[in-house]
Order: sequence, then C-alpha cells, then structure tokens
Amino acid sequence: MERLRSSPLHANISTALDKHLESIHVLQARRKDEIVSASSRQRHGPPRCQDERVVLALAAALRALCLATRKVRTVLWCAFQMTLPK
Repeated sequence: MERLRSSPLHANISTALDKHLESIHVLQARRKDEIVSASSRQRHGPPRCQDERVVLALAAALRALCLATRKVRTVLWCAFQMTLPK
C-alpha cells in the first residue's frame, strides 16, 4: 500500500500489524504449553490446578489475538481507503 501511495503510511498501521504478529506468537506458545501439559498429565495423573492455569492462559491469549485481529482489520481497511484514488 505504501508503494501505491508513494509515501509511508501512518505509524499506527505498523504498530497494529506488529501487535497482531506478537499476539499470534503468544498464542502459539500458550498452545504448545497446553500440549505439553496434556501429555504430562497422561503420564502422571491429573494435577488439576496447573492444568486450569494453562487453559486460562491459552484463553487469554486467544482473546488478545481476537482483539488484535479486529484492530488490524480496521487499520488495514483505513490504509486501503487512503490508497484509493480520489
């Protein structure tokens, strides 16, 4: 989009994209933690409290990704509107 405009876009656009990517990485890490927790639970029996913390962390990461996705969609729509010819 910057090439179409031949000028840089607003800094908030890059920030929103970076936060979205960071949210994706956090969610991936929480999912890996959940998988490790589930596999260790099968071997040693159910440590209930630890398992709930892992699932709650995964849910919080998913919520953060949802919010970041909404923001980045809006930001990209605005950037697109700015690139359209008048």
